[in-house]
Amino acid sequence: MAQGGGGVLDLERHFAFYGAYHSNPVNVFIHALFVWPIFLTALLLLHLTAPSLHAAAVGAAIYGAFYVSLDRRSGAVAAVLCFLCWAASAALAARLGFSIGCKVVLVAQLFCWTMQFIGHGVFEKRAPALLDNLVQAFLMAPYFVLLEILHKFSGYEPYPGFHANVQKLIDAKRKEWEDKKAKKRT
Repeated sequence: MAQGGGGVLDLERHFAFYGAYHSNPVNVFIHALFVWPIFLTALLLLHLTAPSLHAAAVGAAIYGAFYVSLDRRSGAVAAVLCFLCWAASAALAARLGFSIGCKVVLVAQLFCWTMQFIGHGVFEKRAPALLDNLVQAFLMAPYFVLLEILHKFSGYEPYPGFHANVQKLIDAKRKEWEDKKAKKRT
């Protein structure tokens, strides 16, 4: 992805949107633990309930292809994770069957979502991104969790200056949100 790209493939804009809702390190850690299990169990649900046998594969492929279109290197890692989640969900669906599988999905989804809402309410003190842009939050969360982990542990950037550019955008978005919040109080 070239710097300053636009539209649906504007990685800086997407990451800044997500990052503006995830600045507290505890909340970021909670998301790192629970976002990918939400993705995996959503695929499991597709394996168990979708009318097409290939719905989970198509879903995982769409996510993976979109991530690769944002950035080839980190997107390829994300695409592999999507494939692994698809494979694991297929194996779980075959092993657990419909009844137990649906219960596993329900428990896992409730637990993971509850933890994320606690992360936002207790630590971030801000509503989650999905309340402002549901599609972007669902589509981008797994990728951004991965991108944050890659940056934290290896210093990875899609291109030089990416994180500095994004941090400026995040700071501006957070200031805008804080200003709105302050206006509501007065």
